Amino acid sequence: MLRKAIVGPVLLLLGVYFLLNPAGEMSTGYIFAHFWPTLFVIPLGLFFHWLYFGVLNKKGIGLLIPGGTLLVAGIVCQISMLLDNWGNMWPGFILAAAAGLFEFYWFGTRNKWLLIPICVLTILSLLFFAVFALGSLMNEQLFGQPILAIVLVLAGLFFMANKNKST
Repeated sequence: MLRKAIVGPVLLLLGVYFLLNPAGEMSTGYIFAHFWPTLFVIPLGLFFHWLYFGVLNKKGIGLLIPGGTLLVAGIVCQISMLLDNWGNMWPGFILAAAAGLFEFYWFGTRNKWLLIPICVLTILSLLFFAVFALGSLMNEQLFGQPILAIVLVLAGLFFMANKNKST
């Protein structure tokens, strides 16, 4: 069980990392600096889930809030560390809070009032992800200033040439 559940995925992720980063450094400091979410935050979130599902036999429902929050926050931090993309990944922390509350809702008593903060946090997170992703795309060469300028000029010409009498 231990080999299948822990050792297998760790070896798989390590192999994928080596494939994607063939000239990568592998000192102890490098590992702690780049994989701290996988070493500390994600296992803590999994620990809370293990307590709820395995040890307490689904009696400590409150453990799912920090468990889900830490798990999603750890995944967000790990992606941010590997891609050095903290500026675009920060809305994932808002999503982490929504994930913890959603687990509490899903496995708990299904209190419908919990859906309000879950939906607000999820929509807010997705909105920020969309805005920052669009901003990153507009800063790239593909959607850079010349194309944006052309689109704005064409939109201005369209509105000026429109012979609608409602204005």
